[in-house]
Amino acid sequence: MPPFDPIASATVRVAPHLEPGFVHKEQVEIARRKLADRLARRKKRPNILVFLMDDVGWGDFGCYGGGVAVGAPTPNFDKLARNGLQLTSCYSEPTCSPSRATLLTGRVPNRHGLHRPPMYGEPGGLQGEITIAQLLSDAGYATQAVGKWHVGENETSQAQNVGFDDFYGFLSVSDMYTEWRDPHFFPEIVYSDARTEWIKNMPFNRCFVHATKGGKAEDVEEVTIPVLSLLDEKWCRYSEGFIERMAGGDKPWLLYHCTRGAHFDNYPHESFLGKSPARHPYKDTLLELDAIMGRLVETLRRTGQLEDTLIFVSSDNGPHMETWPDAAFTPFRCAKGSTWEGGVRVPGLLMWPGMIEAGRQSDGMFDFNDILPTLLGIAGESARLPTDRYIDGVDQTSFLLADDGLSNRKYHHYWLVKTFSAMRCGEYKMVLSATSDDASDAAGPGGFTGTLERFAYARLYNLYLDPKEQHNYMTRKLAYVDAFQQGMRDHLATFRKYPPKTVMGLSARRE
Repeated sequence: MPPFDPIASATVRVAPHLEPGFVHKEQVEIARRKLADRLARRKKRPNILVFLMDDVGWGDFGCYGGGVAVGAPTPNFDKLARNGLQLTSCYSEPTCSPSRATLLTGRVPNRHGLHRPPMYGEPGGLQGEITIAQLLSDAGYATQAVGKWHVGENETSQAQNVGFDDFYGFLSVSDMYTEWRDPHFFPEIVYSDARTEWIKNMPFNRCFVHATKGGKAEDVEEVTIPVLSLLDEKWCRYSEGFIERMAGGDKPWLLYHCTRGAHFDNYPHESFLGKSPARHPYKDTLLELDAIMGRLVETLRRTGQLEDTLIFVSSDNGPHMETWPDAAFTPFRCAKGSTWEGGVRVPGLLMWPGMIEAGRQSDGMFDFNDILPTLLGIAGESARLPTDRYIDGVDQTSFLLADDGLSNRKYHHYWLVKTFSAMRCGEYKMVLSATSDDASDAAGPGGFTGTLERFAYARLYNLYLDPKEQHNYMTRKLAYVDAFQQGMRDHLATFRKYPPKTVMGLSARRE
């Protein structure tokens, strides 16, 4: 039998509504045995901690080549990488709300309908979707959301109404609470009473909130700039309290902890202000996030839950380079808001002591889409996968649990708002359209720099030789054309039976 190759090997589609994936039978059996042995030994299904940061770049952590070298040491993230699996091809969506909705639903933005971030109380959210929180809650998990939400302020889209038992955080995005208060950013609003009142009358909640399952969100405190600098500390304490309360109980749990940092503008906690070698607020914020990660891991260890908990750490998209230097680091082309690698290739760390081999590094593809089916697989609840909608994620349980496991994903499909942009398979990426990365261009799809460019002929990039995506390899590699085009056609054909959804703007379908 020829060796496995992600381009030359065939996938299996087990149901019409499920994304086809590779089936590595030996890996599947290894994962099955490990989960069964663990359950017999620990008598409890695993806990899950998803730690999602905002606009942190692929290269910021020391384990990805950043850390001390870029003025912000990250010892806790680096330790987590040494004790688990470090992904080098972990993919988000181009912006935060699409990424968060994809992570929660296992579906690309053109299916869940959040194509871009809703701003200033704009309608649109998760209504009508089924989340991993709801599925795990139905399976007996305690579910807790902490921090940034930003997948709909409307009541039916809020965390407490889509599967979470409890929510403590804010509904929108960091800059929306502060930019109009900061004279450096918006002097024409700060120094105008009329414009300040105009902002205050916009239909968005200016507070961070608390809510319990099925209830209404209650305001906790208005998010002024001084309050914003305290939010990651407050949210860390809340998550620490949740972990402590769950210790010794019979219920497994899901903690979805989403940080405020490091979205611009950064106002780090005073204990971190000026403490990074770079002496810059963004880098100081990275130190704070690293310390919070360390505190949550230590709380798990102290309460005897570390071996029972799968930890996933990532960022919701690439760096927001329009706010440089209040932005992150990526070695790839372009940044947030684009489908070039710099917009969607994000850090991805997974740790589960005794279950995920320590010190692994893999370039196997792993999508935010994969979180939902993978967490269900790890919890032993794959039968709960929805059957009435298309699921773009593939179950990566065997990839994570088998030593030197191979990814079960063949393709990554890149969506830029409502435009199908590109597809990756193996080391190659075929691009049909993308944003220009000229900072002088007008705001493009989703409100970010760069106009949409549709190429007359597809471009092919070798991401191993050319991570900056500058050298079109198409004329030298024509053998790949038919295979890539067929993969694209197969993906787009799924929308005939499972049509796209829009929940924002004038064309939105109201659920």
